[in-house]
Amino acid sequence: MLVGLLYIYFHTKDQSFDITAFYTASLSDNRTGPGFSGYLFIAFCYQDAIFLFIPGSLIPMSNRQQLPRWLLSGVMVKMGVFGLLRWLLPVVPLASYSWGDVVSSMSVAGMIYASLIAIKQDDLKRLVAYSSIAHIGLMCVAIFAENKSGMQGVMIQMFNHGVNIIGLWIVVELIERQFGTRKISELGGLAQKAPAMAILFVVIALANIALPLTNAFVGEFLMFNGVFSSVVTKYNVWFTVLAGLSIVFAAVYTLNMIRKVFYGEPNSLTAATQDISFNEKLALGVIVILIFWMGVYPQSLLSVTNEITDTILNKSDIIRLIKKQ
Repeated sequence: MLVGLLYIYFHTKDQSFDITAFYTASLSDNRTGPGFSGYLFIAFCYQDAIFLFIPGSLIPMSNRQQLPRWLLSGVMVKMGVFGLLRWLLPVVPLASYSWGDVVSSMSVAGMIYASLIAIKQDDLKRLVAYSSIAHIGLMCVAIFAENKSGMQGVMIQMFNHGVNIIGLWIVVELIERQFGTRKISELGGLAQKAPAMAILFVVIALANIALPLTNAFVGEFLMFNGVFSSVVTKYNVWFTVLAGLSIVFAAVYTLNMIRKVFYGEPNSLTAATQDISFNEKLALGVIVILIFWMGVYPQSLLSVTNEITDTILNKSDIIRLIKKQ
């Protein structure tokens, strides 16, 4: 990323790091397109955990000595998406268009790959981490659709993903703290002893798979609509169909995890399960309220993202060329 930023700095008119100068340089000098965009692509793809970069991105989420897991998965992993929106598309629109199908293909492959691994996981933490990676992949595909529906869906989903994934991490942390394990095979029957935790977790988990009337449904609907209706890619239908498989896979591993962890009969480890405290119920309750609020009334966030979406799209040469045609 540093090499790419320095390269474009030397191609600005006034040798400036000002973002406006960067946008102007990309529009006035074609050498600032594919020449350095690969460096930015690699940096953002690594942060977004796109296919071939998944293991490197997953390591920090699995390291207890790093930042809290909820911060890494709920907030920091989306810094790559932010970089694509604020740097790659507006600064190098031609290169973004040229490499859009390649990055979208890698993103779809990463979604399916992460989802399949999540299905086989026996570790709650890793299941949530791979689920998060699959959702980020869909955001990347929608970004390179380069239309308003996809772009607004990405921005809404960045917020909603943060809400949902943080809720999942909180429950995983509570389970690990009480039982000293994250293995799904060692748990079971928690709903009988901890009904409040079970209800709150099920709501958050169903939101994570985009159940209608939950927050993620709105974002994913807009993103899929944007990908399907994209005119800047040759494979929009294929990307839509293949990315749609991740929803099916998400339902499989999420419902299977809920069944094994919270239902069935308690075992020797979970027989003495205690329900969550008032403060923990309050924290998860706030998350559940946000889930339903954004699912029932998404306009509150759509109105906020409308202007910035138009700004990003209007800075892309490709969008203007398409409109002229």
